[in-house]
Amino acid sequence: MAEKKGSRKLVWLIAALLVMTTSLAAANVYLLMDKNGGDKLAAKVVQTARSPIYVKVAPFTVNLRDDLCGRHLLYAGISLQVGDSTTEDFLNDFMPQVRSRLLLLTSGQKAEEMMTPEGKEALIEKILALFEEELVSGQPTLRVDDVLFTEFIVQ
Repeated sequence: MAEKKGSRKLVWLIAALLVMTTSLAAANVYLLMDKNGGDKLAAKVVQTARSPIYVKVAPFTVNLRDDLCGRHLLYAGISLQVGDSTTEDFLNDFMPQVRSRLLLLTSGQKAEEMMTPEGKEALIEKILALFEEELVSGQPTLRVDDVLFTEFIVQ
């Protein structure tokens, strides 16, 4: 008889633990959802699941503007994070124009500025501004979200 009483307590203990675990899981799900039924949470999951789109710009070397009596070069590799495949296709199709604008922009920079983190951030902002202007007439609206330096040497 003692065995039945002990096993009955074990069954009740397991049942109580199961109810508590289920209650905690339900409470976590409720707290993670917002008032719209979790629409924002689901959107975040979908957004993070989608892979970003990158357009690689082949590395290039330019002479930098220098007010001092030295000569400096910038060797840079860039990847552009874009928001849609239309922008990706357009930039790949018109890569010579993209590279030309990047070369003109970077060759006008000062070496001293390019060596600091602030100078690199300023260059990123200038590059992003390039894509707000038309490269060719009749182009679609470009969604360039970020500029990533994959290589960057000032010498």
